[in-house]
Amino acid sequence: MKALVVEALWEPREGYLPAEKETLLRRASMGSQVWKNPVFEIKDVSVPDIGVNEVLVRVKRCGICGSDTHIYENDMDGYILFSGPARFPCIIGHEYSGVVEKVGKNVDTLRHGDIVAAESIHWCGKCTPCRSGAFNQCQKVELIGITKDGALAEFICAKERHCWKIDSLRERLSEDDVFSLGALIEPIGCAYNGIFISGGGFKPGITVVVYGVGPIGLAAVALSRLAGASLILAFDTIDERLSIAKSMGADLVYNINELKNTVIQPRDIVMERTKGVGAELQVESAGAAPFTVPEMENSLAVNGKIIYLGRAAASVPLMLDTLVSGANSIIGARGHAGYGIYNNIIRLIASGRLNVKEMITSTYEFKDAIGAIKNSTTRTDGKSLVFVS
Repeated sequence: MKALVVEALWEPREGYLPAEKETLLRRASMGSQVWKNPVFEIKDVSVPDIGVNEVLVRVKRCGICGSDTHIYENDMDGYILFSGPARFPCIIGHEYSGVVEKVGKNVDTLRHGDIVAAESIHWCGKCTPCRSGAFNQCQKVELIGITKDGALAEFICAKERHCWKIDSLRERLSEDDVFSLGALIEPIGCAYNGIFISGGGFKPGITVVVYGVGPIGLAAVALSRLAGASLILAFDTIDERLSIAKSMGADLVYNINELKNTVIQPRDIVMERTKGVGAELQVESAGAAPFTVPEMENSLAVNGKIIYLGRAAASVPLMLDTLVSGANSIIGARGHAGYGIYNNIIRLIASGRLNVKEMITSTYEFKDAIGAIKNSTTRTDGKSLVFVS
């Protein structure tokens, strides 16, 4: 089968000493500290074998994620920008939908021909976090398309427990749209998990501020509108994405680069628009914490929450007394597994209440998948989809 494979050099940075297990498994805990000079190539590889509890999925759609972009991009020394766990060589791609081609002998909830979307957080189900319900914090987690072969390929092997049937979307959508929107469930799930699971949700009527309106930020806008936010403000540096955010439910959008030419800061806008109260919920999905966190910290309402979804290997100074005085909180969130997240998003899309098709702004054939990732570095798209088959 054809697959987009990424290879890179294992060359730990000076001053970074990988743990013995990292070296043994060639699995870096922080990819940006170890993997250098990535090479992307569409290759002929073997169709994966499946185990008794697994299914073989013929991939139909696969989204390009910011994580893929950060693996493609290098810093001045040639190291990838992705700061999470990574292992290469690896078939890239983790936001996907497809058709079940083959099932293992112990699989009883899926059958040949089922249309599915699948979680990219592969949790073990055995460690203490998993057994406590914290699947996204699995101690043995594998990340599809980053530490384990992914979905920019004709076929992918997936565990039954990570797959969700999306046949119900056929009642409202065309088959093409079923596959395309199915591939969006993964990034939407990250926003859902951050706002409603890790963040505990919110009361209708609050103000929500979103920094960074890539796909996860756009999902945060759409979900917040659906959940009853009375005012949604979105900040980004790219006009194209801000325009999409407006169409998906943001009331007011602001280009941060344009604000830099004035004395006005995002915090000033938030305080002005909330009449000095501040925003009850602020979502960081830009991965730019050194800039965004101080802005959010200084424009939080009493009992306000910062939901940190963006990934960046950065430290940020905080005025902790502000958090104490306002009874505020900063909550980190990763992933989309568990808690009925996939099931609820599927039902919302099937009902017509969650409209996210506008998020898709470009599509590519599989032969152009490398170009799709290259183009993602401009960060002007909402979601780019690769039509695999």
